Amino acid sequence: MTGATKLLLIAFSMIFTENYVLVQFIAICPFLGVSKKLDSSVGMSGAVIFVMTLASAVTWLIYNFIMVPLHIEYLSTIIFILVIAALVQFVEIVLKKFLKSLYNSLGIYLPLITTNCAVLAVTLLNITNTYNFLESVIDGLTAGVGFGLAMILFCGVRKALERAKPPKCFSGLPITLVAAALTSMTFMGFTGIADALFK
Repeated sequence: MTGATKLLLIAFSMIFTENYVLVQFIAICPFLGVSKKLDSSVGMSGAVIFVMTLASAVTWLIYNFIMVPLHIEYLSTIIFILVIAALVQFVEIVLKKFLKSLYNSLGIYLPLITTNCAVLAVTLLNITNTYNFLESVIDGLTAGVGFGLAMILFCGVRKALERAKPPKCFSGLPITLVAAALTSMTFMGFTGIADALFK
């Protein structure tokens, strides 16, 4: 497999066949919490894409040029969490300074990116999959794009749910969870496509 083909496979997998939210069910908390409004969904998606991409690049560099030579690979999780927390603080400061309305609409969910397991998962999986620097950055970027796609799609589903009249026993959170499950099933249709296209 050529380098370009592998990058395309990583990108396609992270957006569709291995989507963290709709296929692997990682980062469900912000997915359900922020997807009520389109502007919040887009804002959160942008912040997650930025943090995932930057975290993938920074953690790869730290791991390969500091942790491996010092033989402290066992500290990966702790160090990666600290890096992610620092990046989220940076995003929070920038949004508060330049995009106050978006900062206010994201509210508590912005600091929660620090504990967003999808961001930590992508950094750890980059190391586990032995990706090089470019592959790690593409993996982080497209994992964030997949997260954003899931958020924006589900925002549209929730808008449709607001006009629907489900039975009383399904109103509120139950119908939201059913809708999330049905949305995730649509991504199962992409399962065999990556193998057919890139292998």
